[in-house]
Amino acid sequence: MRRILIAGNWKMNVIDNILPVARAAEENRVDVAVFPPFVYLERIINELKGSKVVVGAQNMHHQESGPYTGETSPKFLLEMNVKHVIIGHSERRHVFKESDEEISLKMKKALSLNMNPILCVGETESERLSNKHKSSVENQLKIGLGGIENNLKNIIIAYEPVWAIGTGNTATPNDAEEMHSFIREQISYIFGRNVASEMIVLYGGSVNEENVKDLLRKDNIDGALVGGASLKGDKFAKIIEIGGKTNI
Repeated sequence: MRRILIAGNWKMNVIDNILPVARAAEENRVDVAVFPPFVYLERIINELKGSKVVVGAQNMHHQESGPYTGETSPKFLLEMNVKHVIIGHSERRHVFKESDEEISLKMKKALSLNMNPILCVGETESERLSNKHKSSVENQLKIGLGGIENNLKNIIIAYEPVWAIGTGNTATPNDAEEMHSFIREQISYIFGRNVASEMIVLYGGSVNEENVKDLLRKDNIDGALVGGASLKGDKFAKIIEIGGKTNI
Protein backbone atom coordinates (compact mmCIF):
# COMPACT_ATOMS: atom_id res chain seq x y z
CA MET A 1 0.00 0.00 0.00
CA ARG A 2 1.33 3.42 -0.97
CA ARG A 3 1.88 5.76 1.99
CA ILE A 4 0.66 9.33 1.87
CA LEU A 5 3.43 11.91 1.58
CA ILE A 6 2.88 15.54 2.53
CA ALA A 7 5.78 17.69 1.28
CA GLY A 8 6.36 21.40 1.72
CA ASN A 9 8.24 23.36 -0.94
CA TRP A 10 9.25 26.64 0.68
CA LYS A 11 10.74 28.08 -2.51
CA MET A 12 12.57 31.35 -1.64
CA ASN A 13 10.93 31.61 1.78
CA VAL A 14 11.30 30.27 5.31
CA ILE A 15 8.58 28.75 7.50
CA ASP A 16 7.38 30.84 10.46
CA ASN A 17 7.43 27.95 12.98
CA ILE A 18 8.67 24.42 12.31
CA LEU A 19 7.67 22.91 15.67
CA PRO A 20 3.98 22.24 14.82
CA VAL A 21 5.13 20.42 11.69
CA ALA A 22 7.49 18.15 13.62
CA ARG A 23 4.75 17.44 16.15
CA ALA A 24 2.16 16.66 13.45
CA ALA A 25 4.60 14.30 11.71
CA GLU A 26 5.06 12.45 14.99
CA GLU A 27 1.35 12.15 15.73
CA ASN A 28 -0.01 11.17 12.30
CA ARG A 29 0.42 8.15 10.04
CA VAL A 30 1.81 10.06 7.09
CA ASP A 31 5.28 10.76 5.68
CA VAL A 32 6.39 14.40 5.83
CA ALA A 33 9.15 16.23 3.97
CA VAL A 34 10.20 19.87 3.72
CA PHE A 35 12.31 21.56 1.06
CA PRO A 36 13.88 24.79 2.37
CA PRO A 37 16.19 27.13 0.43
CA PHE A 38 19.75 25.81 0.17
CA VAL A 39 21.20 28.30 2.65
CA TYR A 40 18.80 27.09 5.36
CA LEU A 41 19.27 23.34 4.85
CA GLU A 42 21.73 22.87 7.69
CA ARG A 43 19.66 24.95 10.11
CA ILE A 44 16.44 23.09 9.36
CA ILE A 45 18.19 19.72 9.54
CA ASN A 46 19.45 20.63 13.01
CA GLU A 47 16.06 21.95 14.13
CA LEU A 48 14.35 18.74 13.00
CA LYS A 49 16.98 16.34 14.33
CA GLY A 50 15.23 13.38 15.95
CA SER A 51 11.90 14.14 14.25
CA LYS A 52 10.19 12.15 11.50
CA VAL A 53 10.39 15.02 9.02
CA VAL A 54 12.65 14.48 6.00
CA VAL A 55 14.60 17.51 4.78
CA GLY A 56 15.21 17.76 1.05
CA ALA A 57 16.62 20.17 -1.53
CA GLN A 58 14.74 22.21 -4.12
CA ASN A 59 17.14 21.50 -6.98
CA MET A 60 20.58 20.16 -7.90
CA HIS A 61 23.00 20.08 -10.82
CA HIS A 62 23.51 16.95 -12.90
CA GLN A 63 27.30 17.13 -12.48
CA GLU A 64 29.09 16.36 -9.23
CA SER A 65 31.68 19.12 -9.70
CA GLY A 66 32.92 21.60 -12.26
CA PRO A 67 32.72 25.21 -13.48
CA TYR A 68 29.03 25.74 -12.72
CA THR A 69 28.80 29.00 -10.80
CA GLY A 70 25.80 29.21 -8.52
CA GLU A 71 24.87 25.52 -8.84
CA THR A 72 24.76 22.82 -6.15
CA SER A 73 26.39 19.43 -6.51
CA PRO A 74 24.39 16.36 -5.49
CA LYS A 75 27.50 15.23 -3.61
CA PHE A 76 27.24 18.33 -1.42
CA LEU A 77 23.67 17.37 -0.58
CA LEU A 78 24.66 13.82 0.27
CA GLU A 79 27.40 15.11 2.58
CA MET A 80 24.56 16.72 4.56
CA ASN A 81 22.57 13.48 4.39
CA VAL A 82 20.04 15.16 2.09
CA LYS A 83 18.68 12.50 -0.25
CA HIS A 84 15.35 13.94 -1.39
CA VAL A 85 15.44 16.53 -4.16
CA ILE A 86 12.82 18.28 -6.29
CA ILE A 87 13.62 18.09 -10.00
CA GLY A 88 11.87 19.85 -12.87
CA HIS A 89 9.57 22.12 -10.87
CA SER A 90 7.55 24.32 -13.22
CA GLU A 91 9.40 27.41 -12.02
CA ARG A 92 12.67 25.76 -13.00
CA ARG A 93 11.19 24.86 -16.38
CA HIS A 94 9.42 28.11 -17.21
CA VAL A 95 11.32 30.80 -15.28
CA PHE A 96 14.83 29.36 -15.52
CA LYS A 97 14.25 27.63 -18.88
CA GLU A 98 15.40 24.15 -17.87
CA SER A 99 14.79 21.70 -20.70
CA ASP A 100 13.32 18.22 -20.45
CA GLU A 101 16.73 16.89 -21.47
CA GLU A 102 18.48 18.70 -18.61
CA ILE A 103 15.86 17.42 -16.19
CA SER A 104 16.46 13.90 -17.50
CA LEU A 105 20.18 14.23 -16.72
CA LYS A 106 19.37 15.34 -13.17
CA MET A 107 17.03 12.39 -12.68
CA LYS A 108 19.67 9.93 -13.86
CA LYS A 109 22.34 11.48 -11.65
CA ALA A 110 20.10 11.52 -8.56
CA LEU A 111 19.14 7.88 -8.99
CA SER A 112 22.74 6.81 -9.71
CA LEU A 113 23.58 8.21 -6.25
CA ASN A 114 20.61 6.44 -4.64
CA MET A 115 18.82 9.73 -4.00
CA ASN A 116 15.03 10.20 -4.00
CA PRO A 117 14.04 12.62 -6.77
CA ILE A 118 10.58 14.16 -7.01
CA LEU A 119 9.98 14.69 -10.73
CA CYS A 120 7.50 17.50 -11.32
CA VAL A 121 5.32 17.49 -14.41
CA GLY A 122 2.39 19.64 -15.46
CA GLU A 123 0.74 21.58 -18.24
CA THR A 124 0.28 25.30 -18.83
CA GLU A 125 -3.14 26.91 -19.00
CA SER A 126 -2.96 27.23 -22.79
CA GLU A 127 -2.08 23.54 -23.12
CA ARG A 128 -5.08 22.55 -21.03
CA LEU A 129 -7.45 24.88 -22.89
CA SER A 130 -6.26 23.47 -26.23
CA ASN A 131 -6.64 19.88 -24.95
CA LYS A 132 -2.88 19.29 -25.11
CA HIS A 133 -2.46 18.80 -21.36
CA LYS A 134 -2.07 15.02 -21.54
CA SER A 135 0.36 15.04 -24.43
CA SER A 136 2.46 17.68 -22.63
CA VAL A 137 2.66 15.65 -19.44
CA GLU A 138 3.27 12.45 -21.40
CA ASN A 139 6.25 14.07 -23.14
CA GLN A 140 7.70 15.32 -19.84
CA LEU A 141 7.41 11.83 -18.35
CA LYS A 142 8.90 10.06 -21.37
CA ILE A 143 11.96 12.30 -21.45
CA GLY A 144 12.34 12.74 -17.70
CA LEU A 145 12.16 9.00 -17.04
CA GLY A 146 13.68 7.76 -20.28
CA GLY A 147 16.69 5.48 -20.00
CA ILE A 148 16.31 4.98 -16.25
CA GLU A 149 16.79 1.39 -15.11
CA ASN A 150 17.92 1.46 -11.48
CA ASN A 151 16.41 2.52 -8.14
CA LEU A 152 12.93 2.89 -9.61
CA LYS A 153 11.45 2.60 -6.12
CA ASN A 154 13.13 5.91 -5.25
CA ILE A 155 11.17 7.92 -7.82
CA ILE A 156 8.29 10.16 -6.77
CA ILE A 157 6.15 12.05 -9.30
CA ALA A 158 4.42 15.35 -8.57
CA TYR A 159 1.67 16.54 -10.89
CA GLU A 160 1.58 20.33 -10.71
CA PRO A 161 -0.58 22.09 -13.29
CA VAL A 162 1.32 25.29 -14.00
CA TRP A 163 -1.87 27.35 -14.03
CA ALA A 164 -2.62 26.33 -10.43
CA ILE A 165 0.75 27.03 -8.80
CA GLY A 166 0.59 30.08 -6.55
CA THR A 167 -2.58 31.34 -8.20
CA GLY A 168 -5.15 30.14 -5.70
CA ASN A 169 -6.68 28.00 -8.45
CA THR A 170 -6.74 24.25 -7.85
CA ALA A 171 -7.61 21.46 -10.21
CA THR A 172 -10.89 19.89 -9.16
CA PRO A 173 -10.40 16.55 -7.37
CA ASN A 174 -11.89 14.79 -10.40
CA ASP A 175 -9.62 16.60 -12.87
CA ALA A 176 -6.60 15.91 -10.67
CA GLU A 177 -7.55 12.25 -10.33
CA GLU A 178 -7.98 11.94 -14.09
CA MET A 179 -4.46 13.24 -14.66
CA HIS A 180 -2.98 11.15 -11.85
CA SER A 181 -4.57 8.05 -13.38
CA PHE A 182 -3.13 9.05 -16.77
CA ILE A 183 0.32 9.54 -15.21
CA ARG A 184 0.19 6.12 -13.57
CA GLU A 185 -0.80 4.66 -16.95
CA GLN A 186 2.22 6.30 -18.59
CA ILE A 187 4.52 5.01 -15.86
CA SER A 188 3.10 1.56 -16.54
CA TYR A 189 4.09 1.89 -20.20
CA ILE A 190 7.62 2.96 -19.22
CA PHE A 191 8.38 0.69 -16.26
CA GLY A 192 5.56 -1.86 -16.07
CA ARG A 193 2.40 -2.22 -14.00
CA ASN A 194 4.08 -3.32 -10.79
CA VAL A 195 6.26 -0.22 -10.63
CA ALA A 196 3.32 2.01 -11.60
CA SER A 197 1.11 0.60 -8.87
CA GLU A 198 3.73 1.29 -6.20
CA MET A 199 5.02 4.70 -7.32
CA ILE A 200 3.91 7.71 -5.25
CA VAL A 201 2.22 10.43 -7.31
CA LEU A 202 1.60 13.75 -5.51
CA TYR A 203 -0.65 16.65 -6.41
CA GLY A 204 0.64 20.21 -6.19
CA GLY A 205 -0.99 23.51 -7.03
CA SER A 206 -2.47 25.82 -4.36
CA VAL A 207 -3.05 22.95 -1.93
CA ASN A 208 -4.39 24.05 1.45
CA GLU A 209 -6.26 22.72 4.48
CA GLU A 210 -9.62 23.33 2.77
CA ASN A 211 -9.04 21.28 -0.40
CA VAL A 212 -6.50 18.64 0.59
CA LYS A 213 -9.03 16.21 2.06
CA ASP A 214 -11.05 15.89 -1.15
CA LEU A 215 -7.87 15.52 -3.19
CA LEU A 216 -6.44 12.77 -0.99
CA ARG A 217 -9.66 10.77 -1.12
CA LYS A 218 -8.95 9.98 -4.76
CA ASP A 219 -7.44 6.57 -5.53
CA ASN A 220 -4.40 7.75 -7.47
CA ILE A 221 -3.44 10.83 -5.44
CA ASP A 222 -0.87 9.79 -2.83
CA GLY A 223 -0.19 13.10 -1.15
CA ALA A 224 0.57 16.74 -1.81
CA LEU A 225 3.46 19.02 -2.69
CA VAL A 226 2.40 22.13 -0.80
CA GLY A 227 3.66 25.62 -1.59
CA GLY A 228 2.44 28.74 0.23
CA ALA A 229 0.42 26.84 2.82
CA SER A 230 3.59 25.06 3.99
CA LEU A 231 5.08 28.37 5.18
CA LYS A 232 2.70 28.68 8.13
CA GLY A 233 3.56 26.00 10.67
CA ASP A 234 0.05 25.68 12.06
CA LYS A 235 -1.57 25.48 8.62
CA PHE A 236 0.96 22.97 7.33
CA ALA A 237 0.50 20.88 10.47
CA LYS A 238 -3.25 20.87 9.82
CA ILE A 239 -2.69 19.58 6.29
CA ILE A 240 -0.49 16.82 7.71
CA GLU A 241 -3.20 15.96 10.24
CA ILE A 242 -5.81 15.75 7.48
CA GLY A 243 -3.47 13.55 5.48
CA GLY A 244 -3.08 11.23 8.44
CA LYS A 245 -6.83 10.90 8.89
CA THR A 246 -7.35 10.28 5.17
CA ASN A 247 -4.73 7.54 5.34
CA ILE A 248 -6.64 5.52 7.97
